[in-house]
Amino acid sequence: MKLPVVLLSAALAVGIALPVSAQTAKPKQAPLAVEVRNKTVPTFCAEDDNVHLTFANPAVRRFRVEARAPAVIGSIVADSTAPDFTDCTIKDAPPDPGAEVNRIVLHEDARFVLVGWKKTRGFWRKAEVTVRAGERAENHLELVQLYVKRPSGPYEFLVLYPSDGYWRLRPLPPERLPEVAYGTSFLVGPVEEKERPFVAFTDVTYDPATVSFRMRFARGGEGVLRVDEPGEKAAGVDVALSGTLPKGLPFATLRSMYITDANADSAQVAWKAPAAKGWSLAPVMGFKGGKATEVWLGRAVPSKHNTSAPDTQLSGFGR
Repeated sequence: MKLPVVLLSAALAVGIALPVSAQTAKPKQAPLAVEVRNKTVPTFCAEDDNVHLTFANPAVRRFRVEARAPAVIGSIVADSTAPDFTDCTIKDAPPDPGAEVNRIVLHEDARFVLVGWKKTRGFWRKAEVTVRAGERAENHLELVQLYVKRPSGPYEFLVLYPSDGYWRLRPLPPERLPEVAYGTSFLVGPVEEKERPFVAFTDVTYDPATVSFRMRFARGGEGVLRVDEPGEKAAGVDVALSGTLPKGLPFATLRSMYITDANADSAQVAWKAPAAKGWSLAPVMGFKGGKATEVWLGRAVPSKHNTSAPDTQLSGFGR
């Protein structure tokens, strides 16, 4: 597969990190097309996940999510990762000042460390999901973190918020940076919406032998998220869905932030339509949605906020 000359030239000119399949094509089974909807709304707040892409096709039972180092990673000297609450109206309840925060090591082996965090009181979301790892089971965890062990020390590269099903993924940092920022979040499983999108779990089980998380969904069905060891270029997970999943709901959602191209966790969408001869590209605010076999969400220019945050790619949709 080759990109049209016009699109390829434009992409190279602005420095977009094109999806991996746009760079190298390997023979494989034709992926399924999914319906992508863009429910993005404007915002002035850099802490507001206003970018909202949903993915639906009842036949899809497997796909891949990758967090890929942005095109600008080589030019970053001083990163910008601090929260920015300019023009923000925070609706979440503040933490209980009397609450204690407990750090719980759920599992540790030669390669990875799995950690959970629990407040003794005052958490503003219900956190009734049971998280298991080996013989250990914990309830009411706010956050679960997966670290990979490196000579310089453990590095957190995957997080899960069990109470609403949000995952965040990032690659390893280049040697000159201590870490890279998180950016886009993703949800997998039957995605519902109330105040915002969420996936309701009954429980999540971590299997250290396969480095995977098995999720049982409250609305029916199960999922397994298998984790690859991260590298500097990308970190990836493979998702498999099974059982009787509810009808009419997306199987995945991306959440991110966009204010302007220079203040965004993601600013552009690239996608491969089923009958197209190459990739299409659009600003995230103007993306009309449609059918796609691969989707990339990322940036072409550096952002003043979360400068090192990775781009995100969904691919490999199959039965």
